[in-house]
Amino acid sequence: MPVQVAQHEEPPPMMATQTLLAKKAKNLLVKVNGEIFTKTDLEQRQIQALKDSNRQVSSPGDLKNDASLKAALVEITPGLLVDAVDELLLVQRGKELGLEPTAAQLKDTADRIKKQNNITSDAQFRAALVQSGMTYEEFEKNLEKQYVIARVQQQEIMTKVQLTEEEASEYYRTHLKEFEKPATISIRDIFISVPTQVQGGHVVTNVAADDDTAKKIADIRARILKGEDFAKLAAEVSESPSKANGGLIGPINISELAPQVHEILDKMKPGDVSEPIRTPTGYQLIKLETRTEPAPEAFDTVREDIANRVGSARLAVEQKKYIDKLRAQAIIEWKNEELHKLYDQKLAAAK
Repeated sequence: MPVQVAQHEEPPPMMATQTLLAKKAKNLLVKVNGEIFTKTDLEQRQIQALKDSNRQVSSPGDLKNDASLKAALVEITPGLLVDAVDELLLVQRGKELGLEPTAAQLKDTADRIKKQNNITSDAQFRAALVQSGMTYEEFEKNLEKQYVIARVQQQEIMTKVQLTEEEASEYYRTHLKEFEKPATISIRDIFISVPTQVQGGHVVTNVAADDDTAKKIADIRARILKGEDFAKLAAEVSESPSKANGGLIGPINISELAPQVHEILDKMKPGDVSEPIRTPTGYQLIKLETRTEPAPEAFDTVREDIANRVGSARLAVEQKKYIDKLRAQAIIEWKNEELHKLYDQKLAAAK
């Protein structure tokens, strides 16, 4: 008798669609102007955020079973929710403005990324994406999203933060102290060490050796005062590493000098040579080469820095104003009250 195999009928198309919609509804966390953000989307963001902070996580199951990961989620999830909603709003606005990239623009961007990572073929690139936990389709979707957001910021926000020449000059005039170069000195030094010996496990200095070294450094100073070149003598007799440059050290910020040296140099003018200075290991002579007083840098030198400082502050303000407006105009429907509460708390804390 032939064996009869049970026939499993495929579900009708309408039933399959209803099942898929039911799964999506169960997975749904929030709708932003009709566009959905799901539990799966949130888990992907949570996993990526944990990986970015060097946490070991490979699947959504880890988020439920690892106590340390669960604790970390409490900290990062509110911010992820705010970022997710804001990204949806910005991408939606970009599409309204017609700022979506062309296929050629996406390809050019992908090619630049491949070049930066020394990837020479599409197959190699796709393999690298898979290794990082991303399909090519997901990469392309994310690339498009980032492109649109960048275009929105460029067109709608950046035009409001540009600094005029008059504003930059005014900022410079009223913040001169911020651009002040500190007082500096350049010196030359000659160092002669005092021989030591070990007695009973302690390093000791022989008085006669100390006296000999003191006389040697005094004689060198006398030769300099009679007209011999300090730099030439430094190269000949100094034991300091600076001897290779004729004893030259600097420029040095005066504020970084040791108090003893600062006090000595305060009484000197360029060209002066100090009395021999006893250091913990020997004797030193210092010649003051140059001294510069505190002075503001030229405006042209700091113009770009001013633009960055003021622009960054303005950008933060304008970005907040822009996204606040988009949020106020949006229809945001939360399907998970617990996450809704975390979202609202995060926004309140940012005000």
